[in-house]
Amino acid sequence: MTGKRWYDDACGMALGLNLVGDRWALHVVRELLLGPKRFADLRGDLPGISSNVLAQRLDELEERVIVRRRRLPPPASAWVYELTEWGAELEPVIVHLGRWAVRSPAFGRESRLSCTSVVLSMRTMFRPEAAAGLDLRVGFRLEELQVLGRITEGSLDVGPVDALAAPEHGGPAAVVTTTPEVLAGILYDGVALDEALESGAATLEGDRAALVRYAECFWLPEPAAPTADDPAER
Repeated sequence: MTGKRWYDDACGMALGLNLVGDRWALHVVRELLLGPKRFADLRGDLPGISSNVLAQRLDELEERVIVRRRRLPPPASAWVYELTEWGAELEPVIVHLGRWAVRSPAFGRESRLSCTSVVLSMRTMFRPEAAAGLDLRVGFRLEELQVLGRITEGSLDVGPVDALAAPEHGGPAAVVTTTPEVLAGILYDGVALDEALESGAATLEGDRAALVRYAECFWLPEPAAPTADDPAER
């Protein structure tokens, strides 16, 4: 690849870092895991990245056959970026990296969380044993993204949908409208659902018990225990 200084190492891990180890590269891949996005959408979902750096990462990922650029047909006629089939194979890498990293004692959620991130977190932190025998549908309206989570016999399928019907019109048992940060708090931090609803941070259509049961199927693992030689212990 032109213009890049790569690790001189034949290990596959080193090659992987050569391909997606640049700053923001995996963030871009993460944001494309749920489907194509325009440049402006990626820029909005990654507020810490400059337009120049985003353009550079996209060019590099396209050169490396991880991302491709295509034009949507009329009436949209917009240019979008999407993962190649090979690029999409990075999802389990990102999921496992996330599951490993949240065990860090330094893990916190003070920063912004994207809609894609909270959807992927559900795929990452799902507990099949907690969903045994469960058949449940819950919808989420997260900013511009509409998501449906389906739990069936201990398995989870969660991702974007074109539209969510209200529960009373044949939609999922419950539909929640909120932000990614508030939803993460409900799923993982024990944030009281009633408190979120009363404050207006979230609104709920349908069966409250269905949402509570859905949230019980997700967890955060315990932080990694520090060793005796850990500076934090001194």
